[in-house]
Amino acid sequence: YDGYFTQKRSASGALGLHPLQKITAAMRMLTYGIAADGADEYIRSAEATNLESCKKFVIKVCEVFGERYLRSPNEEDIARLLAIGEERGFPGMLGSIDCMHWGWKNCPKKWHGMFKGHVSEPTMILEAVASQDLWIWHAYFGLPGSLNDINVLQRSPVFTKLAEGQTPPVNYSINGHQYTMGYYLADGIYPRWATFVKSIPAPDTRKHKTFAKRQEGARKDVERAFGVLQSRFAIVRGPAKGWKRKEIGDVMKACVIMHNMIVEEERQTGRQSCTFEATGERVTVSRTHAEQLSSFIQMTHRIRNQGEHDQLKLDLIDHVWQKFGNE
Repeated sequence: YDGYFTQKRSASGALGLHPLQKITAAMRMLTYGIAADGADEYIRSAEATNLESCKKFVIKVCEVFGERYLRSPNEEDIARLLAIGEERGFPGMLGSIDCMHWGWKNCPKKWHGMFKGHVSEPTMILEAVASQDLWIWHAYFGLPGSLNDINVLQRSPVFTKLAEGQTPPVNYSINGHQYTMGYYLADGIYPRWATFVKSIPAPDTRKHKTFAKRQEGARKDVERAFGVLQSRFAIVRGPAKGWKRKEIGDVMKACVIMHNMIVEEERQTGRQSCTFEATGERVTVSRTHAEQLSSFIQMTHRIRNQGEHDQLKLDLIDHVWQKFGNE
């Protein structure tokens, strides 16, 4: 795909670095989090070459594989996610959402006030949606660490396609009530929208305690995804050492893409313990796009409907109690 990762000859006819040397240097920097000069003895290449290889590698990974491994759920994905949610007691659930901070070591001094939040060092925020198999369906990275989850949500494109009517329909019924939008499990800071289901802060009955236990247990999927991502790619576990925001963003995006590649490989080889088969009717894509501004505004109001949020939560509390109340 890129001529940089091909072996060339110099003007004197000597062979340059092999493509595997350049890619291995980039992968060691991403997976072990080592500095650019930490692989020079093993790879037999200079620090500047290792750094350039890593920068070009993450850019090309994003260009070649981004469309496939950072896509929104299609019809088959929606059917499988709904089957997983039904099995866990949450029909209509499409995953869980949360934010992660990544420290920025070389943040310019003039930006420290903007990028310093609840921690003493500058950070950048990754908003992600993950499912039980740890696939990251949505990754929005680059906002300053002074923001909280609500501020990030207001700027995030996580519901853009839903508001534009470009997502597959999600139809399910709970306690006799029909719903047409999927939802994400979220923690307490997120707003009371129809597309979020939050836990109960201080449950005082067995029914509420059962729901809170199940909701908080399922919501940990995104926390697990963050932990696995950091364990596989140590570069996102330590502070980012880049100077430019775009380069740091390319690194994070490439790590998420390669993380999803591993998830897909484990799913195909059967090494994942959480596998479900989609049942029921096949979900089809709606071809009616919200081209009118009024339709877009109406759908946005539906997403942020607090009344539907409260009704959905009450129905789920009853549903979880009926399914798991005797355990």
